Amino acid sequence: MLTKTSAAHKAQILAEALPYIKRFFDKTIVIKYGGNAMTDPKLQDCFARDVVLLKLVGMNPVVVHGGGPQINELLDRLGKKGTFIQGMRVTDEETMDVVEMVLGGAVNKDIVNLINRHGGKAVGLTGQDGNFIRAKKLLMENMEAPGEYIDVGQVGDITSIDPSIIAFLDSGDFIPVIAPIGVGAEGETYNINADVVAGKLAEILGAEKLILLTNTPGVLDKAGNLLTGLTPKDIDDMVADGTLSGGMLPKISSALDAARSGVKTVHIIDGRVEHALLLEVLTDEGVGTLIKAK
Repeated sequence: MLTKTSAAHKAQILAEALPYIKRFFDKTIVIKYGGNAMTDPKLQDCFARDVVLLKLVGMNPVVVHGGGPQINELLDRLGKKGTFIQGMRVTDEETMDVVEMVLGGAVNKDIVNLINRHGGKAVGLTGQDGNFIRAKKLLMENMEAPGEYIDVGQVGDITSIDPSIIAFLDSGDFIPVIAPIGVGAEGETYNINADVVAGKLAEILGAEKLILLTNTPGVLDKAGNLLTGLTPKDIDDMVADGTLSGGMLPKISSALDAARSGVKTVHIIDGRVEHALLLEVLTDEGVGTLIKAK
């Protein structure tokens, strides 16, 4: 039985959520799902319940997932070491086969099943389905030698995204779960960074929010302090002075592109916190870094 204190606390939480439910009703929220939230069973359940709740209160969550640890695990079993350059996975033909098997198969279906077990209606997709995500080979600029480009194999640069399949699924109260695999003009497949797919998809869909789950509290300064309320200029300055580097670069680049292209707010949040998604969307405080469009 609830005590008077605990009842008041729960009522306060529900009352705090109501304005956000009203504000984001029928709005699209693109969520990049990755990190510990994908591998810890308790956090997996929290994430699935959060996504289902957002859908039930009238929002339109769209999930884009990664799967780096799972890809690395299978590569290790095959005796192959994963290599990264500037936060991007180098993807030769053999690695691409593993990426398709893990992301488009096992991981995607696991997330779909997880959401469905918690009362949602999730549908799994890759960019190959209906030519949903069209891509070309990415030539990545060398940050240490501007003007030079690095060949990272079958890594894709998005050329277009067809939003019609997402609109169709949303209209039927389905929750899209998207593996970041693109398709080229000749049917070739490309591995695309999940943060990049989430950011571009948020732009194309005119999303209210882009939320990136990470294994850090958010964007940190050089002293390790959490920063929030950042503008694109703040982020540019932090990249220039080396505060942001490595695996955070694709996230930051996607966040900036989305913020500059009409996504109202971008959130980089700590996926290691239980119910981080609900805390970020439905409470005053949030659990990470907010990047504003201006």
